[in-house]
Amino acid sequence: MGKKIGKFTVKFENSPRIISSAGVCGKKEAQGPLKNEFDKIFEDTTMGESSWEKAESKLQAEAVNIALEKANLGTEDINYIFAGDLLNQCMSSAFGLRGLGIPFLGQFGACSTMAQTLFLASTTVEAGISNHSVAVTSSHFCSSERQFRFPLNYGGQRTPTAQWTVTGSGAAVIGKKDSGPKINMATVGVITDLGIYDANNMGAAMAPAAAKTVTAFLDDTGTNPSDYDLILTGDLGEVGSNLFQELMMKQGIDINNNYDDCGLMIYFKESQDVHAGGSGCGCSASVFCSMIMNKLKNHELNNVLFVATGALMSPTSSQQGESIPGVAHLINVTSE
Repeated sequence: MGKKIGKFTVKFENSPRIISSAGVCGKKEAQGPLKNEFDKIFEDTTMGESSWEKAESKLQAEAVNIALEKANLGTEDINYIFAGDLLNQCMSSAFGLRGLGIPFLGQFGACSTMAQTLFLASTTVEAGISNHSVAVTSSHFCSSERQFRFPLNYGGQRTPTAQWTVTGSGAAVIGKKDSGPKINMATVGVITDLGIYDANNMGAAMAPAAAKTVTAFLDDTGTNPSDYDLILTGDLGEVGSNLFQELMMKQGIDINNNYDDCGLMIYFKESQDVHAGGSGCGCSASVFCSMIMNKLKNHELNNVLFVATGALMSPTSSQQGESIPGVAHLINVTSE
């Protein structure tokens, strides 16, 4: 069974492995630098569906089905599926996966959902109550804009700090095997709120949470940033990434040599006009489940800290004048 290390971190001892994974994306994401990493690309933002919300459900279903196919598993082989998205009541997950017949646990961690579902899926495998569990999440630019900001036909001006919600999904199958990237440790983050109110500057709202979680992990494990090939945040974008590095440096922790952010990796920031970079549950999910997993399997990366970050806001909280709390969950994945 897993054991607690320090105050916040869990070490898995029964070697839950990422047996397979899949990242799917939309047209804009396929025009970015990671085009050749994704398992499937949709050229039409509706994916042949009658609404953007139904299109997002299709993203999740495709990611799960591809991951299962790569693992040579059927839906009957999966004990639990942990899934979430950004929409009210996690509707993209529920409607997208309702036909699979897999015991379903809906999750909401905003853009931290991929790390949250990975942690819970790994926990069921570690505890011996599951042979295989699936972690999946998604986001869609159009459905997210409609819910959180303005309808697209409003034509509102985007601020320089705004990020572009990724149309994409990532799914991972977790199980017990002798090979495959291993879920080694995990740190569940605490809610951090430094009083950011601007919904168009989520990077600034999430960066303090990322700093708190990474610091907690390093303290709990007695390790240094240099012990890891890559420290990867979910979707802080340009503003949040700069702030995150600054906050870490103030604590005497230099991460500059091996740090990157999924929101900066998925697009050509200038030529694709995404302002501060990418965001959304599907941002870190699609990048981690495609490019990062490929590099772990090929041993181009051997020890990764995946830190998915989330802004725990809603349209209601914003309308009521609330600040934007942030949270970050960390998963340590090794190639061995």
